[in-house]
Amino acid sequence: MDFKQNQKINQVTEKTLVVGIDIAKRTHYACFVDDRGRVLQKSFSVYQSNNGFEYLYQRILTEMKESEKTEVIVGIEPTYWYYWLNLAYFLEERGISLVMTNPMHVKRSKELDDNLPTKHDRKDALVIARLVKDGRFSYPRILKGMEAELRAGSTFRSKLTEELGAVKNMIIRWLDRYFPEFVQVFPSFGKMAIAALECTPFPSDLHQKHPDEVLSLYRKVEGLKSPQRPKAVRLIEVATSSIGVTEGCEIPY
Repeated sequence: MDFKQNQKINQVTEKTLVVGIDIAKRTHYACFVDDRGRVLQKSFSVYQSNNGFEYLYQRILTEMKESEKTEVIVGIEPTYWYYWLNLAYFLEERGISLVMTNPMHVKRSKELDDNLPTKHDRKDALVIARLVKDGRFSYPRILKGMEAELRAGSTFRSKLTEELGAVKNMIIRWLDRYFPEFVQVFPSFGKMAIAALECTPFPSDLHQKHPDEVLSLYRKVEGLKSPQRPKAVRLIEVATSSIGVTEGCEIPY
Protein backbone atom coordinates (compact mmCIF):
# COMPACT_ATOMS: atom_id res chain seq x y z
CA MET A 1 0.00 0.00 0.00
CA ASP A 2 2.82 2.40 0.92
CA PHE A 3 4.65 1.45 -2.27
CA LYS A 4 1.61 2.34 -4.38
CA GLN A 5 1.19 5.61 -2.48
CA ASN A 6 4.83 6.50 -3.11
CA GLN A 7 4.39 5.79 -6.80
CA LYS A 8 1.47 8.21 -6.97
CA ILE A 9 3.38 10.90 -5.05
CA ASN A 10 6.37 10.50 -7.39
CA GLN A 11 4.10 11.18 -10.36
CA VAL A 12 3.83 14.81 -9.26
CA THR A 13 7.16 16.60 -9.71
CA GLU A 14 8.21 20.22 -9.89
CA LYS A 15 7.48 20.03 -13.61
CA THR A 16 3.86 18.92 -13.05
CA LEU A 17 0.85 21.20 -13.21
CA VAL A 18 -1.87 19.86 -10.89
CA VAL A 19 -5.47 20.72 -11.79
CA GLY A 20 -8.30 20.18 -9.33
CA ILE A 21 -11.85 20.28 -10.71
CA ASP A 22 -15.07 20.30 -8.71
CA ILE A 23 -17.69 18.63 -10.90
CA ALA A 24 -21.23 20.00 -11.16
CA LYS A 25 -24.18 19.65 -13.51
CA ARG A 26 -23.67 22.79 -15.60
CA THR A 27 -20.63 24.67 -14.26
CA HIS A 28 -17.44 23.07 -12.97
CA TYR A 29 -14.71 24.93 -11.08
CA ALA A 30 -11.01 24.37 -11.75
CA CYS A 31 -7.93 25.38 -9.75
CA PHE A 32 -4.22 25.08 -10.62
CA VAL A 33 -1.49 24.30 -8.08
CA ASP A 34 2.14 23.20 -8.25
CA ASP A 35 3.84 20.18 -6.71
CA ARG A 36 3.90 21.85 -3.28
CA GLY A 37 0.25 22.85 -3.31
CA ARG A 38 0.88 26.54 -4.01
CA VAL A 39 -1.94 28.16 -5.98
CA LEU A 40 -0.97 29.09 -9.54
CA GLN A 41 -4.48 29.94 -10.72
CA LYS A 42 -7.40 30.65 -8.42
CA SER A 43 -10.60 28.73 -9.04
CA PHE A 44 -12.42 29.69 -12.23
CA SER A 45 -15.61 28.41 -13.85
CA VAL A 46 -15.70 25.84 -16.66
CA TYR A 47 -19.00 25.29 -18.45
CA GLN A 48 -20.22 21.78 -19.21
CA SER A 49 -19.86 22.17 -22.98
CA ASN A 50 -17.28 21.63 -25.70
CA ASN A 51 -16.45 25.35 -25.65
CA GLY A 52 -16.05 25.23 -21.89
CA PHE A 53 -13.71 22.25 -22.11
CA GLU A 54 -11.69 23.93 -24.86
CA TYR A 55 -11.40 27.03 -22.66
CA LEU A 56 -10.05 24.86 -19.81
CA TYR A 57 -7.59 23.17 -22.15
CA GLN A 58 -6.22 26.49 -23.39
CA ARG A 59 -5.88 27.75 -19.81
CA ILE A 60 -3.91 24.61 -18.98
CA LEU A 61 -1.57 25.08 -21.96
CA THR A 62 -1.03 28.74 -21.12
CA GLU A 63 -0.25 28.00 -17.48
CA MET A 64 2.15 25.19 -18.42
CA LYS A 65 4.05 27.59 -20.66
CA GLU A 66 4.15 30.41 -18.11
CA SER A 67 5.12 28.13 -15.20
CA GLU A 68 7.49 26.05 -17.31
CA LYS A 69 5.63 22.83 -16.65
CA THR A 70 5.98 19.85 -18.95
CA GLU A 71 3.34 17.56 -17.46
CA VAL A 72 -0.23 17.93 -16.22
CA ILE A 73 -2.51 15.81 -14.09
CA VAL A 74 -6.21 16.54 -13.59
CA GLY A 75 -8.08 15.40 -10.50
CA ILE A 76 -11.83 15.33 -9.90
CA GLU A 77 -14.24 14.31 -7.17
CA PRO A 78 -16.76 11.90 -8.79
CA THR A 79 -19.81 13.07 -6.85
CA TYR A 80 -22.02 12.86 -9.94
CA TRP A 81 -20.53 10.10 -12.06
CA TYR A 82 -22.18 10.94 -15.38
CA TYR A 83 -21.35 14.67 -15.28
CA TRP A 84 -17.61 14.07 -15.53
CA LEU A 85 -17.64 11.58 -18.41
CA ASN A 86 -17.71 14.14 -21.23
CA LEU A 87 -14.78 15.99 -19.66
CA ALA A 88 -12.90 12.70 -19.22
CA TYR A 89 -13.27 11.78 -22.90
CA PHE A 90 -12.24 15.31 -23.94
CA LEU A 91 -9.06 15.24 -21.84
CA GLU A 92 -8.16 11.69 -22.86
CA GLU A 93 -8.24 12.67 -26.53
CA ARG A 94 -5.61 15.29 -25.71
CA GLY A 95 -3.41 12.94 -23.72
CA ILE A 96 -4.14 14.44 -20.30
CA SER A 97 -4.27 12.11 -17.31
CA LEU A 98 -7.45 12.10 -15.23
CA VAL A 99 -7.55 10.79 -11.67
CA MET A 100 -10.19 10.69 -8.93
CA THR A 101 -10.12 11.71 -5.29
CA ASN A 102 -12.21 10.11 -2.57
CA PRO A 103 -15.27 12.30 -1.71
CA MET A 104 -14.75 11.49 1.98
CA HIS A 105 -11.15 12.75 1.79
CA VAL A 106 -12.38 15.99 0.21
CA LYS A 107 -14.97 16.43 2.94
CA ARG A 108 -12.42 15.93 5.73
CA SER A 109 -9.65 17.98 4.13
CA LYS A 110 -11.65 21.15 3.42
CA GLU A 111 -11.47 22.23 7.10
CA LEU A 112 -7.68 22.42 7.10
CA ASP A 113 -7.45 25.86 5.42
CA ASP A 114 -10.18 27.86 7.16
CA ASN A 115 -11.49 25.48 9.84
CA LEU A 116 -14.90 25.48 8.11
CA PRO A 117 -16.54 22.33 6.72
CA THR A 118 -18.82 24.33 4.42
CA LYS A 119 -19.36 23.19 0.83
CA HIS A 120 -18.09 25.63 -1.80
CA ASP A 121 -17.25 24.78 -5.41
CA ARG A 122 -14.25 27.12 -5.61
CA LYS A 123 -12.89 25.87 -2.31
CA ASP A 124 -13.41 22.21 -3.22
CA ALA A 125 -11.44 22.59 -6.45
CA LEU A 126 -8.38 23.66 -4.43
CA VAL A 127 -8.86 20.85 -1.91
CA ILE A 128 -9.06 18.31 -4.74
CA ALA A 129 -5.89 19.68 -6.37
CA ARG A 130 -3.93 19.42 -3.12
CA LEU A 131 -5.13 15.86 -2.50
CA VAL A 132 -3.89 14.92 -5.97
CA LYS A 133 -0.57 16.62 -5.20
CA ASP A 134 -0.24 14.36 -2.14
CA GLY A 135 -0.91 11.24 -4.19
CA ARG A 136 -4.35 10.64 -2.68
CA PHE A 137 -6.13 9.60 -5.83
CA SER A 138 -7.20 6.57 -7.84
CA TYR A 139 -7.35 5.84 -11.55
CA PRO A 140 -10.80 5.67 -13.19
CA ARG A 141 -11.64 3.07 -15.78
CA ILE A 142 -13.22 4.93 -18.67
CA LEU A 143 -15.33 2.59 -20.77
CA LYS A 144 -15.47 2.86 -24.56
CA GLY A 145 -17.31 1.41 -27.53
CA MET A 146 -19.40 -1.71 -26.95
CA GLU A 147 -18.36 -1.94 -23.31
CA ALA A 148 -19.68 1.57 -22.64
CA GLU A 149 -22.94 0.78 -24.45
CA LEU A 150 -23.41 -2.41 -22.42
CA ARG A 151 -22.83 -0.54 -19.17
CA ALA A 152 -25.35 2.15 -20.16
CA GLY A 153 -27.87 -0.49 -21.24
CA SER A 154 -27.44 -2.43 -18.01
CA THR A 155 -27.93 0.72 -15.93
CA PHE A 156 -31.04 1.64 -17.93
CA ARG A 157 -32.48 -1.86 -17.54
CA SER A 158 -31.93 -1.80 -13.78
CA LYS A 159 -33.68 1.55 -13.57
CA LEU A 160 -36.66 0.29 -15.60
CA THR A 161 -36.91 -2.84 -13.44
CA GLU A 162 -36.92 -0.69 -10.31
CA GLU A 163 -39.63 1.61 -11.70
CA LEU A 164 -41.72 -1.37 -12.86
CA GLY A 165 -41.56 -2.85 -9.37
CA ALA A 166 -42.68 0.46 -7.85
CA VAL A 167 -45.66 0.66 -10.24
CA LYS A 168 -46.68 -2.94 -9.48
CA ASN A 169 -46.53 -2.28 -5.74
CA MET A 170 -48.69 0.82 -6.17
CA ILE A 171 -51.28 -1.16 -8.16
CA ILE A 172 -51.34 -3.86 -5.48
CA ARG A 173 -51.90 -1.26 -2.76
CA TRP A 174 -54.88 0.22 -4.58
CA LEU A 175 -56.30 -3.24 -5.34
CA ASP A 176 -56.02 -4.18 -1.66
CA ARG A 177 -57.95 -1.03 -0.86
CA TYR A 178 -60.68 -1.08 -3.52
CA PHE A 179 -60.81 -4.49 -5.24
CA PRO A 180 -58.99 -7.16 -3.16
CA GLU A 181 -60.89 -9.97 -4.92
CA PHE A 182 -59.19 -9.05 -8.21
CA VAL A 183 -56.15 -11.24 -7.44
CA GLN A 184 -58.45 -14.29 -7.10
CA VAL A 185 -58.98 -14.05 -10.87
CA PHE A 186 -55.63 -12.55 -11.91
CA PRO A 187 -52.77 -13.62 -9.58
CA SER A 188 -50.29 -11.94 -11.95
CA PHE A 189 -50.43 -8.87 -14.20
CA GLY A 190 -50.85 -10.38 -17.67
CA LYS A 191 -52.36 -8.67 -20.70
CA MET A 192 -55.95 -9.38 -19.70
CA ALA A 193 -55.33 -8.23 -16.13
CA ILE A 194 -53.93 -4.93 -17.42
CA ALA A 195 -56.93 -4.55 -19.75
CA ALA A 196 -59.30 -5.20 -16.84
CA LEU A 197 -57.54 -2.57 -14.72
CA GLU A 198 -57.68 -0.08 -17.58
CA CYS A 199 -61.37 -0.60 -18.45
CA THR A 200 -62.94 -1.83 -15.21
CA PRO A 201 -60.68 -0.92 -12.26
CA PHE A 202 -63.46 -0.94 -9.61
CA PRO A 203 -66.09 -3.55 -8.73
CA SER A 204 -68.82 -1.02 -9.55
CA ASP A 205 -67.54 -0.95 -13.14
CA LEU A 206 -68.45 -4.64 -13.47
CA HIS A 207 -71.71 -4.61 -11.53
CA GLN A 208 -74.63 -5.97 -13.59
CA LYS A 209 -72.41 -6.21 -16.69
CA HIS A 210 -72.76 -9.10 -19.15
CA PRO A 211 -69.54 -11.06 -19.91
CA ASP A 212 -69.80 -10.28 -23.63
CA GLU A 213 -70.06 -6.57 -22.83
CA VAL A 214 -66.94 -6.75 -20.68
CA LEU A 215 -65.05 -8.77 -23.28
CA SER A 216 -65.93 -6.19 -25.91
CA LEU A 217 -64.34 -3.49 -23.74
CA TYR A 218 -61.17 -5.51 -23.22
CA ARG A 219 -60.72 -6.21 -26.95
CA LYS A 220 -60.32 -2.47 -27.51
CA VAL A 221 -57.15 -2.47 -25.42
CA GLU A 222 -54.05 -2.59 -27.60
CA GLY A 223 -52.22 -5.92 -27.50
CA LEU A 224 -55.17 -8.01 -26.28
CA LYS A 225 -56.96 -9.82 -29.11
CA SER A 226 -58.61 -12.78 -27.39
CA PRO A 227 -59.61 -12.16 -23.77
CA GLN A 228 -60.71 -15.29 -21.91
CA ARG A 229 -64.44 -15.52 -21.29
CA PRO A 230 -64.17 -17.72 -18.12
CA LYS A 231 -61.97 -15.09 -16.47
CA ALA A 232 -64.41 -12.34 -17.41
CA VAL A 233 -67.29 -14.34 -15.90
CA ARG A 234 -65.31 -15.01 -12.73
CA LEU A 235 -64.27 -11.35 -12.45
CA ILE A 236 -67.91 -10.23 -12.63
CA GLU A 237 -68.80 -12.74 -9.91
CA VAL A 238 -66.12 -11.56 -7.46
CA ALA A 239 -66.89 -7.93 -8.28
CA THR A 240 -70.56 -8.47 -7.45
CA SER A 241 -69.65 -10.02 -4.09
CA SER A 242 -67.29 -7.13 -3.41
CA ILE A 243 -69.79 -4.31 -4.00
CA GLY A 244 -71.03 -4.23 -0.42
CA VAL A 245 -67.51 -4.12 1.01
CA THR A 246 -66.11 -1.30 -1.12
CA GLU A 247 -69.29 0.74 -1.37
CA GLY A 248 -68.73 4.23 0.00
CA CYS A 249 -64.94 4.07 -0.34
CA GLU A 250 -63.29 7.23 -1.54
CA ILE A 251 -61.92 6.91 -5.07
CA PRO A 252 -58.22 7.95 -5.41
CA TYR A 253 -57.16 10.62 -7.84
